[in-house]
Amino acid sequence: MNRRIALACAVASVAALPCMSFAQGYPERPITVIVPFSAGGGSDNIARLIVAKLSEKTGKTFIIDNRAGGGTNIGNELAARANPDGYTLLLGQFTLSVNPYLYRSLRYKTDAFVPVVHIANAPSVLVVPANSPIKDVPGLIAAAKANPGKLNFGSGGAGTSVHLAGELFKLSTKTDLMHVPYKGSAPAMTDLIGGQIQMMFDTSTSALAFVKGGKVRAVATAADSRLKGLPNVPTFAEQGLKDFDVPAWYGFVAPAGFPDTAAQWINAQVNTVLKDPALVTQLEGIGAIRVGGTPQQMATFMKTQATRWERVIKDSNIKLD
Repeated sequence: MNRRIALACAVASVAALPCMSFAQGYPERPITVIVPFSAGGGSDNIARLIVAKLSEKTGKTFIIDNRAGGGTNIGNELAARANPDGYTLLLGQFTLSVNPYLYRSLRYKTDAFVPVVHIANAPSVLVVPANSPIKDVPGLIAAAKANPGKLNFGSGGAGTSVHLAGELFKLSTKTDLMHVPYKGSAPAMTDLIGGQIQMMFDTSTSALAFVKGGKVRAVATAADSRLKGLPNVPTFAEQGLKDFDVPAWYGFVAPAGFPDTAAQWINAQVNTVLKDPALVTQLEGIGAIRVGGTPQQMATFMKTQATRWERVIKDSNIKLD
């Protein structure tokens, strides 16, 4: 009996060696983070802040690979097809929750990814021109109902979190607003400042500088509490519109089959750097809210987001090619 027990323990120990060796030596080469956006935008800025802090704290190398286009589908597909060897991550974000319902066909499946760690959220902000007569959410609702179909809102693109924030607003308030999609938030913001559009839903990471610079006025934030960067701007809930929390979220996901030990190591490192006061200040400075947590918590969050936005997309009859 003792010999059988000893043999079983020996076999178990040998079986565990590759995993232990992987964990102890990982990572042995640079980890690539695919960012499905152009360099310099809000999503890219968040990725670079996290990667820089990870490199500083761990002494390991992380490389940003910007693969913009196709509503993030180009970068998402590249990551889905990557070798799940522990050395390729995707900056997962809002589009992973909505693209399966927006596009008639995708060349990757939602189960092509496993969650690793939820990094941060960037709530949507409703902004208007600095001289707009719209001062608050009740005033906007009244104006929209008095002029059905005549008020328009811009966004950084069809199917983005800020577009769907506008669609959710329409459904929640039973108003008729015209959506004007742009190729990115920068041209939309230019037209908003110039008065070509009446309002715009934008991510806090993009809108913050323009609000602080007095170029536009923030009417409301789509978050469960006020942003530290915009402490004087009330939330939608404070102005009577409940359940209007619309975050553009960011986190690391990996191709299915990614080693658990690698995912655990990355999760632990990100959670550690998210406690760094300097990084927290940097994130808050661009309008982002740190999150962190376990892969299981991220999986639950992603599922909840997908369920919510599937309903909004179907009710709004939105389809993209």
